[in-house]
Amino acid sequence: MLEVQDVTVRFGGIIALDGLSFTIDDGQICGLIGPNGAGKTTMFNVISRIYDATSGHVSFRGTDLLSVEAHGIAKLGIARTFQNLALFPSMTLLENVMVGGHSQGTAGFWRSTLRIGTAKAERELRDEAGDLLRSLRLDHLAFRPAAGLPFGTLKRLEIARALAARPTFLLMDEPASGLTHSEVDELSETIKRVRDEFALSVLLVEHHMAMVMGISDKVVAMEFGRKIAEGLPNDVRNNDRVIAAYLGTSA
Repeated sequence: MLEVQDVTVRFGGIIALDGLSFTIDDGQICGLIGPNGAGKTTMFNVISRIYDATSGHVSFRGTDLLSVEAHGIAKLGIARTFQNLALFPSMTLLENVMVGGHSQGTAGFWRSTLRIGTAKAERELRDEAGDLLRSLRLDHLAFRPAAGLPFGTLKRLEIARALAARPTFLLMDEPASGLTHSEVDELSETIKRVRDEFALSVLLVEHHMAMVMGISDKVVAMEFGRKIAEGLPNDVRNNDRVIAAYLGTSA
């Protein structure tokens, strides 16, 4: 599904990514790990087209991803969640999810703005958003504003909103950040369930190692912008270079 080949990103004299390569297959959950400053978020932002690569190639289902504008990512079937929640607090949960589905609409900007012939599309979008809330076990809160709800609930809401874009590839940026142990366990089960239910591939950037190792089919470990290990979770966990990167010992 995704092939990253020799991607380098430079910000002035700083090399954020240095010839990074890895692949993700259909249906895989791939964990991207590394110490702070390893380049994980930079790679994430290259895939989601927030950053441009200095060199290298990224292919998504045969499409040159680096030639796609940021606004075209959703149409390709790529969606993402954010470490810092990017929800609309005053809007209801249902409305927040509906926002995520507008990228797949066919009405166009002016018809949507003027609400010309959009009633049927809006009903379908509302029904689909309701189904997603039900799948994420949030339907009982559908008409509540997002403001003031528990952090774990809002994390699930952001997943529901991302799914509204009907992706085949979901990028998740530190979804466990700020959650309690019980919420992390619940989130882990949620990610595996939506992967199966919606036939997704997932790229997971996460510092919570127990979660990454527990749900990932493969793990890519980074340090200073370079890949230092790639493989099954247990193999990466026991890799000397990975241990050195996290513990500061000599490899």
